Amino acid sequence: MKELELKYGCNPNQKPSRIFMHDGSELPIEVLNGRPGYINFLDALNAWQLVRELQQATGLAAAASFKHVSPAGAAVALPLSDTLKKIYFVDDVEGLDDSPVAQAYARARGADRMSSYGDFVALSTTCDKTTALLLKREVSDGVIAPAFTDEALQILREKRKGTYNVIRISPDYRPDPVERKQVFGVTFEQGRNEIRLDDPALFANVPTQQKTFTPEARRDLMIALITLKYTQSNSVCYVKDGQAIGIGAGQQSRIHCTRLAGQKADIWWLRQHPKVMGLPFKEGIRRADRDNTIDVYISEDEHDDVLRDGQWQLFFTRQPEVLTRQEKLEWIAQNRGVSLGSDAFFPFGDNIERAHKSGVEFIAQAGGSVRDDHVIMTCDKYGIAMAFTGVRLFHH
Repeated sequence: MKELELKYGCNPNQKPSRIFMHDGSELPIEVLNGRPGYINFLDALNAWQLVRELQQATGLAAAASFKHVSPAGAAVALPLSDTLKKIYFVDDVEGLDDSPVAQAYARARGADRMSSYGDFVALSTTCDKTTALLLKREVSDGVIAPAFTDEALQILREKRKGTYNVIRISPDYRPDPVERKQVFGVTFEQGRNEIRLDDPALFANVPTQQKTFTPEARRDLMIALITLKYTQSNSVCYVKDGQAIGIGAGQQSRIHCTRLAGQKADIWWLRQHPKVMGLPFKEGIRRADRDNTIDVYISEDEHDDVLRDGQWQLFFTRQPEVLTRQEKLEWIAQNRGVSLGSDAFFPFGDNIERAHKSGVEFIAQAGGSVRDDHVIMTCDKYGIAMAFTGVRLFHH
């Protein structure tokens, strides 16, 4: 197939809309179910590049949860602890421990469930039955993968009354080394960003007093940098245990990116607090309502919206105790071993101050700011190991 007509473009008024190969060759994708739209394909193709690079860099199956051309979550396949299974609501899934790709998706989807609502999913390897069952229960627009088992495809074709988008992509496809796009009738042309982010030399320039990067930190920093490569700039990514736990994207200020991503990382950690894990939800509450209720319960100023009389009865079998500000601070202070990547340089020590509050001990950033000395000094203050990669990862 050389061309695929779409329902419409980014918005319903943008017609006609299609995807095709500029050189007239065959498209590298096949739609197995549904009718993907313009944004679906933007998400699918960006997400596929991300998971393909994650697997190449780590040797592990990878998954990404994309929303509006930025990842809401990304992860590689590592076993899930009982705690993670519970907070990701996958502790009832049979076969999860035996399916690396399902583990990767559970992590990618579970880290920021609010942002992942209605996602487009990418898998670096064959979608199996277990992964399809995970996808079936979530609000999602579609999935792209290099292959699907017969069982998985049957399950996915039954989702959303048969309209769920399923795309198979050729794993052997390699794009032209020069890419083009049009803006206001003007054609832009540039070489593709083919930088390899699994190169050990990226972590050779370590100007901080702390110079030790654990193997897990190196892996997580690679995950952060690869994720940032497909995230709308400015962007910052917090990673722990093989998964993104906080992504801040598309902000004009890198400080705001760091704060936003840090808040998401804190929420991920707070969801593991005993009070949150022990919330007495009513039977039959919808998954989206449960996720929103947890988010509000954890919040600083809005928790009363689900705890006051007349409201808690809608969600819980009994009125939960407040998770106090002091309890939150004490719990967040226990988080350690977090890695942080930035798509360019950090201009101020404020970025480091904020990152430290969320357990960051390892940083990879481009360097090259006039305030590098201040940033290094702030890292030294908190015992953070930071590498200057010299690589900028702007993505628009």
